[in-house]
Formats: sequence, structure tokens, C-alpha cells
Amino acid sequence: MARNEALEAWLDEELGAADDAKQKAMFGGLAWLVNGHLTCAARHDGMLARVGAERNEWALAKPGVAPMIMRGKALEGWVRALPEATNETRRQLIQAALAFARTLPATAKGAAKAAKAVKAKPRRPARR
Repeated sequence: MARNEALEAWLDEELGAADDAKQKAMFGGLAWLVNGHLTCAARHDGMLARVGAERNEWALAKPGVAPMIMRGKALEGWVRALPEATNETRRQLIQAALAFARTLPATAKGAAKAAKAVKAKPRRPARR
């Protein structure tokens, strides 16, 4: 599957201000996670966003947005911004996805990484 490097770069720039969004290689491309939860991803056929069930209809009403289909079934709360979606639509989906992910409890792996990051403080040289 071909990567969409232009979309990856655009997402990286857009999500750069979100301190809690961590980039990870997934699905043959790049994805962004918040507290261990997949939030957005760049795919060869557009952007994937997890907006949550409550925002599903809102997202699907936007031009250039389609349901995420897996094994022939639409995944509620997950949408795809097709290549024809505008950057403004993508930004709105990113904001909705970040807001939704921040309502979820951290995964065990995400919580462990967050705790480790808090504990990792620069060491001072020992006094003699």
C-alpha cells in the first residue's frame, strides 16, 4: 500500500501543537495517538479520524467525508476524510478526534508511558 507522504506531513504540522498527540508508524503509514488511543491516521486513500459515536452524523454530513468501512461494515465513530475533503474539513475532524480521545481513559500502555515521561527528570551531578 502506497503512503501519502504529503498528507502525513500536513497532519504532522497540524498536530504539532497538540502536546498529547504522539506520532507512531502504523498501517503502513503514520498515525497519531492520544493517551494510547488512535486519533488520526494518514492513509493512501485519505485521513482516518476517530470522532466518537456522538459526532458520527455531524462528521458524515461534511462534504468529502465517508464512513470507515472494515470487513464490509461501517465503524461508528470512525470516519475517512477523502482526498477531495478540504483542509478546513480535515481540521474540524482533527479537533473532534482530539476532543474525543481526551475523554477516554489512558490505555495501560499509554498511562505507563505518560508516567515514565513525568518521572524522567534531568539528573544533577552528585555533590562531593
